[in-house]
Amino acid sequence: MLPEYDFWLLDLDGTVLTVTDGYIERTMSRVAARLDTSFTLEEARSIWFGRDGLRDDLLSAHGIEPDTFWSVFHRIESPTERALASRLHPDAEAVLELDRPRGVVTHCQWYLTDPVLEELDIRDWFDTVVCCSDSMGWKPDPTPVRYAMECLDVNGGNGALVGDSVADVEAAHNAGLDAILIQRDGEHLQSDADFVIDSLSALA
Repeated sequence: MLPEYDFWLLDLDGTVLTVTDGYIERTMSRVAARLDTSFTLEEARSIWFGRDGLRDDLLSAHGIEPDTFWSVFHRIESPTERALASRLHPDAEAVLELDRPRGVVTHCQWYLTDPVLEELDIRDWFDTVVCCSDSMGWKPDPTPVRYAMECLDVNGGNGALVGDSVADVEAAHNAGLDAILIQRDGEHLQSDADFVIDSLSALA
């Protein structure tokens, strides 16, 4: 049984929604070709979701600097294609049962996030959406999490951040929040999350 929280923050990609393997494979193949390498589907998914916190190590094994990867990745991704390839997780509507302020803190850039929210018709599920950036910071940096809290006007409240990665857990703790790790795709990550769930329905 989870505690009663004053507000909820959630990661987006991998937590509330996902994208098809076909889109991941196509996009990562195009990125790999630009970087003169290749990724297996398993590697592509690992880099895409970054759940275990070892994304940079995997890129390094391919001789790729993270900044170089993301520069190429963001030039290649199509907002329209990304939106059409996005799918809500079957348990996603449980978010609507959380009768407290709700926000998103996502690594997905706004030019990609906005079309996805529009396509899936979930823009009004959240009271604020914060996209990480070089200027804002990237999880596990607590800055984007704290900014989302400011937007919700909940500073000083008792809240939780729900995510599917080690970075989400660390970002929650760095911002003074409880960390709730949702295990997706049969993965069992090692983390110091306060709670581990296998469905968003466990939040309500």
